[in-house]
Amino acid sequence: MPEVSGVPEAGDGPEAGGGPEAASSSRSLGPVALVIGGGLSVQFGAAIAVLLMPRTGALGVVSLRLALAAVVLLAFCRPTLRGHSRADWGTVVVFGTVLAAMNGLFYQSADRIPLGAAVTLEVLGPLTLSVIVSRRWVNVLWAGLALAGVLLLSGGGFDRLDPLGAAFALSAGAMWAAYIVFSARTGRRFPQADGLALAMGVGALIALPFGIVESGSKLIVPSTLGLALAVALMSSVLPYTLELLALRRMPSSTFAVLMSLEPAIAASAGFLLLDQALSTTESLAIALVIVASMGAVRTQVGRRNAGKRAGRARARAEAARAAEAAGSAGAAAEMRAEK
Repeated sequence: MPEVSGVPEAGDGPEAGGGPEAASSSRSLGPVALVIGGGLSVQFGAAIAVLLMPRTGALGVVSLRLALAAVVLLAFCRPTLRGHSRADWGTVVVFGTVLAAMNGLFYQSADRIPLGAAVTLEVLGPLTLSVIVSRRWVNVLWAGLALAGVLLLSGGGFDRLDPLGAAFALSAGAMWAAYIVFSARTGRRFPQADGLALAMGVGALIALPFGIVESGSKLIVPSTLGLALAVALMSSVLPYTLELLALRRMPSSTFAVLMSLEPAIAASAGFLLLDQALSTTESLAIALVIVASMGAVRTQVGRRNAGKRAGRARARAEAARAAEAAGSAGAAAEMRAEK
């Protein structure tokens, strides 16, 4: 798998047209495209997983998804097991545990409540992480708007959705926040997607016993394995790889709020593949969460851009002062020479 971090994309340089601003814009859009592509893949993969649940149960789907994804990633990446520190391996083990917990909790939720509602509740985890990391009061307002959307979705109480399904979704959200943190750490400690492949193997080892207990020989039915492979590729291999690459090129806080687009993607997947239509109230609730996320993204991007502009202005001012000082020194030297 090619290394992406730090390699300029085609057309990034000033000579490609548009100058430094165009290059900066291109580099900013690259990680965003990776995250959105991963979101589309994971949510449509989740819809296929819901179709698979009657055959294997939620834990069976999770175990097959992680096991098949681990096989694909380990075969493709062929990560080396030598030369890593104890801290590296500790990061991989924690990341793998988080992967198993996040997927297990989410599929338990999706088995009980509509996919769009499950992801809307789950996304509170990344949004909370964004607020904590950014440390800006305006993001607290955006988080409040998202919470209003969640309350509207629940109708003022989660009993309308299924309390256990809602609890599973909220717990999966906490694991999602942890996933963002440890995915970024793993990406920094291991080259390419090696750390992800190793963590997926750890997650598969944790989840597989639960799947075997729940489903037994149902896990090895050929048609079930075919669907599970599609889920593994769409919901694990492709999106996690794209997200790991994106996290090398953008702050975790920005990544976290971009994740809040996923309720809309999940609702679309649920409607197209599972015939899960949303009411007007549910659509409005999801829209509130998405608006809150976009507001948080704009706040953070605007802050970074303002900082960059201020830095460039300071650099220009310092260069002008240096040039003026050099000119004054030159003029003084000429006057002394004339004397």
